[in-house]
Amino acid sequence: MAKSRDRLDTPLLPRRPIVPKIDRERFGRASETFARALGTGGFLIGLTIFCAIWLAFNSWAPSGLAFDPRATNFTLLTLLLSLQASYAAPLILLAQNRQDDRDRVKTEQDRQRAERNLADTEYLAREVVALRLAMQDVVTKDHLRDELRDVLEEILTELRKEADSSSQSK
Repeated sequence: MAKSRDRLDTPLLPRRPIVPKIDRERFGRASETFARALGTGGFLIGLTIFCAIWLAFNSWAPSGLAFDPRATNFTLLTLLLSLQASYAAPLILLAQNRQDDRDRVKTEQDRQRAERNLADTEYLAREVVALRLAMQDVVTKDHLRDELRDVLEEILTELRKEADSSSQSK
């Protein structure tokens, strides 16, 4: 009897993918770190020193020690720099895309915050207008003081009249 995996009516087990699964976030952070390092003066100075040492050693070293001779126009150095550039460009683009995504999210949050601030400002402006309209019917301190002074003068006038009339009747 044939094994069950050899039968035509039995599905095959899924095969392992050739390319391993990559954590996109971790890879993105690594590419941003790489892009940030490429954009520093230290990297440019280091690369310049590396190339200068490479060129000096392979130009002046004895022919048995030179591993990338001048006669071949420094082919190995050219390949290394091309390889570095071919990896650097996509990683820098990936880092830029991630930065664009962050900027897009930040812009959307800023827009929402601005809308909320505008709505709050409009609400407060309406409240201030409502308070001003309500304050038109409210008695002010100066108006109340004038009214009380007038009433006090009337009372004093009446009291004087009563005092005069009572002093005359005695």
